[in-house]
Amino acid sequence: MIEKGAIISDCNKYRYSLWRIWDKEKPIFTFVGLNPSTADHQQDDRTIRRCINFAKSWGGGGIYMANLFAYRATDPQEMMSQEDPIGPDNDAHLKQLAAESHKLIACWGNDGVFKARSTFVKQLLADKLYYLKLNKSGEPGHPLYIHSSTQIQPF
Repeated sequence: MIEKGAIISDCNKYRYSLWRIWDKEKPIFTFVGLNPSTADHQQDDRTIRRCINFAKSWGGGGIYMANLFAYRATDPQEMMSQEDPIGPDNDAHLKQLAAESHKLIACWGNDGVFKARSTFVKQLLADKLYYLKLNKSGEPGHPLYIHSSTQIQPF
């Protein structure tokens, strides 16, 4: 049985983390995306399913999903138009997940440069940060567009 959960703000605008744990004895990987979409404590979206498959292929026992920006939107442009797209508690949650995870996988795509957020988060999580593939821009690729046999590399 998979343990599913999420930390969503009281106002429902921000999702700080989401998890799917199937074996607590195995390593847990945290994927750091751009911003959360509609996945919650019960529903998975395509990105969550893809991250689960990557973690299983690496011998993992679960995933956490976090983001550079915690504002929930299916369209990144909507997130970028918000006054506070990062979310008041996002950095604290990122630090906590870094402490609890085996490795963190950057997968936020080219829009991570918005508000210089990717630069800040790379420094915040430097000692445990990995990626699947770097785009031409130097930003880490999104998991939906990366071959399933790809292995992580240190940032």
